[in-house]
Amino acid sequence: MSAPTPDQALAPAWLDLPADANELAPQIWPASTDRDEHGMLRLSGISAARLQEQFGTPLYVLDEDDVRAHARRTLAAFRTAIAPHGADVRVYYAGKAFLCTEVVRWVTDEGLAVDVCTEGELAVAIAAGADPSRLGFHGSNKSVRELERAVEVGIGSIVLDSPIELERLAAIVARRGGVQDVLVRVNSGVHAETHDFLATAHEDQKFGFTLQDAPDAVARIRSLPGLRFVGLHCHIGSQIFGTAGFQESAARLVELHAELLEGGDVPVLNLGGGFGIAYTNADDPTPIEDLAAGIVDAVARECEVRGIGLPHLAFEPGRAIVGQAGVTLYEVGTTKEVHVGEEATRLYVSVDGGMSDNARPALYGAQFSARIASRTSDAEPALVRVVGRHCESGDIVVDHEYLPGDVAPGDLLAVPATGAYCFSLASNYNYVPRPPVVAVRGGQARLIVRGESIDDLLARDLGAAETEGNK
Repeated sequence: MSAPTPDQALAPAWLDLPADANELAPQIWPASTDRDEHGMLRLSGISAARLQEQFGTPLYVLDEDDVRAHARRTLAAFRTAIAPHGADVRVYYAGKAFLCTEVVRWVTDEGLAVDVCTEGELAVAIAAGADPSRLGFHGSNKSVRELERAVEVGIGSIVLDSPIELERLAAIVARRGGVQDVLVRVNSGVHAETHDFLATAHEDQKFGFTLQDAPDAVARIRSLPGLRFVGLHCHIGSQIFGTAGFQESAARLVELHAELLEGGDVPVLNLGGGFGIAYTNADDPTPIEDLAAGIVDAVARECEVRGIGLPHLAFEPGRAIVGQAGVTLYEVGTTKEVHVGEEATRLYVSVDGGMSDNARPALYGAQFSARIASRTSDAEPALVRVVGRHCESGDIVVDHEYLPGDVAPGDLLAVPATGAYCFSLASNYNYVPRPPVVAVRGGQARLIVRGESIDDLLARDLGAAETEGNK
């Protein structure tokens, strides 16, 4: 093998020089993705050029069939895994990954419940027609107003995160009457192998009760007539490959579960989500069937050792349902070679979006892939960094990628695996309007979330509205 060129030496070890910089790796893109006879990228049979012409760029594109397929596959995996053990399982879609009324309808059509964590997310789920009894309500700082609304609509369960929230909810239920099902969120102390900002079960952070404090919280709940304790909840992090962390967390939760059984029923154990997906060719996520079997079998073994029955299980995948189904389209504005050191150069490719539509690289160094969507090219691959239009050096869309070296202004660029936590985290930084969301299915494209305009942004600025009114 020849030695890497100076430019290639800038690439991280995990990024391979591709034989074909036009290739679409199937584990990253929606299943319907292909190229037409002219090299134009298509999603569900619709060309990228047609999508740009109709809806503009930047543009979030969501493949409805892909979302539905991942929802069905995930539910089937957990049902298959638990069937030999004689228990039940519920799969919630974690709405924070990507939430709009259409997505709620898709996942509930496929048999999933929905997890929300704010009044806004609850409103979207209700507006979509979701059954309130099949909604779970998370959040580390639920306000009185949010809890009031959740109880009012008949929310299925509320996950309690602190002693103050416990008492807050108890007071609300006492005023309104009735009984509210609750779970207690527990930090298992298992540190997920992921970015620090994605690890949510270590002790020194904002979520939940420690293993030591949880029994007191449960005892308090059981003493209150308006609250019904139905189980424990734990979430160890996000974008996790493998089952080791889940299995260790399950062991600790089952130990607590067994202890709590001495004081009454504990019908549910919710082990959260966080199942990873592929963002680059180097990613090798564990198939959901293997995850489901490994986690469920681990819980069953821990229960058998302690001589207790397997509780009903619940899981909350979000990224695993919607992540791969999303593609963001951009138009290239400029390209620029930047000298790095004495010999190497990196090609910077600037697009018409950036950290306002995908904050993940800036937040925690998330890696993505990219391909030219408007054509194919025989040009030699060049190491590029795809960057956005914002006034931040950290405004990076794709940190390391090989694209054909003739990538140029006017090219359409597609970034796959943007279905999760891109739309959800979008902002108006630099007063950039948030992009629209388009669903594709069966050769048809339809707008499901309207994009913003400059007029929309100015309409919220009361000074601008006052000026307009005085004209």
